[in-house]
This record gives sequence, structure tokens and C-alpha cells, in this order.
Amino acid sequence: MALDQAAIETLKGVSTATLTTVLLKKGLRNVWMRGTKPLRPGQPRSVGPAFTFRFVPAREDLATPASWGSPISTRAAIEAMPEGAIAVIDGQGVMDAGVFGDILVSRMAKRGVAAMVTDGVVRDLAGVLGANFPVWCNGVAASPSVAGLTFVNWQEPIGCGGVAVFPDDVIVVDDDGAVVIPAALLDDVLAEAPEQERLEAWIMEEVDRGVALPGLYPMNAETKARYEAFKAGSSK
Repeated sequence: MALDQAAIETLKGVSTATLTTVLLKKGLRNVWMRGTKPLRPGQPRSVGPAFTFRFVPAREDLATPASWGSPISTRAAIEAMPEGAIAVIDGQGVMDAGVFGDILVSRMAKRGVAAMVTDGVVRDLAGVLGANFPVWCNGVAASPSVAGLTFVNWQEPIGCGGVAVFPDDVIVVDDDGAVVIPAALLDDVLAEAPEQERLEAWIMEEVDRGVALPGLYPMNAETKARYEAFKAGSSK
């Protein structure tokens, strides 16, 4: 799925915290991927369709350096990635084997991939940072992926950070981590999330003015009326 630029720009203006609230109102409680932390502070908020990488626990006859040359390999998967996608990698929570290192990350950057998200770790930290490519992960390890993981396929449903991710779900990442928007709910989120962000910004302004929280957050009828008056005035 290709996201149009208008959808991307809308979601770039909405925090992952706000998205979790919007999705919670739709009954989805488990959309924030645990262990997906920005590799460096200040990485820009990124938005794109999920391109999934599926690992399973290492099996010694399959997880070998020779497997890197297989037709089913992380290398082949990277070459299949479209521009603007976000790589979402099921690292199985393994902390002592880096799913990707500097060479693979640099190739994704060259291919115009938007970002990488994993609940695992990366290796070759200096090189990964030098690639100037946005990465969300759970840390760093020196060992290669085959020391703890077996790559089995791409563009299949995976689990990442305890969250189910399907190919072409929409991923948004910022300083709070990574959130998945199910593809079927994208239009609803695009319609509702900017208003939620606007509402919370107004509430913050009220807090800055010294307004007490009871009746403000959540809003009572009087506060709702003041907010609606604010919106009406700002739209003139």
C-alpha cells in the first residue's frame, strides 16, 4: 500500500501518544510496540506502511553466515522494499544479536526507506549512526543476527514488541516509540486524530493559564462549550 502525501503529512502532525488515545476509543489497547526506542534523540517523526521482517529463534542448521546469500534472506528482503516504507522487524526480544548492522541500514537509506523499527537490537553502532537513518530499537549488541535468530521471510504478519503487525499497516514513530495503525482504520484515524491533537493543545493552554483539571480533563459541559467557542472563533 502506498500512502498518499496528504496522509503522511497529517500523521506527521500527530504524536504517537495522541494516536494511542484515538485507537483506544476504537477499542484497540495494544498498538504501542514495547522496546522500540529511538536510537538517538531528536529523530524526526516518521510515517509509512509497514514492511515486515520475520525472524524465529536461531536453529543451528539454518542460522549460519551462509544463509545471508540465500534467496530468502534479509538482503533479498531489503531489495524488495519500496521507497517510503518502514521496516518492522520481529527481533523476538533477543538482546544479544543485532538484527541489522551498518551495511544493511545504509542500503535501506539508499533505497529511500523511511525508518526501521525493531524490538531487537542493532550492531555496528557507529556505522548505523553514521548512516543518518532513523532507527527505533531496544539497544546494541556486537553479535550478528544468526547468533540468536533465524530469518524466515518478509511481508508476513509478525509480532513486534508484543503487537501484531501486518504488511501495509501504517507505522508512526516518534520520541515515545512506535505505534501501528491497522490499515482498515486509517481513514478513521486521519479524520479524528488532528482534532484530538487540537483539543489536547487547547487543554494544555488552559493548564498554562492555571485552570484546574476537574471539569477540564475530561471536559464537562461548560468546558466543552468554551472549546467549541474557541474553535468557532479560530476558524473565522
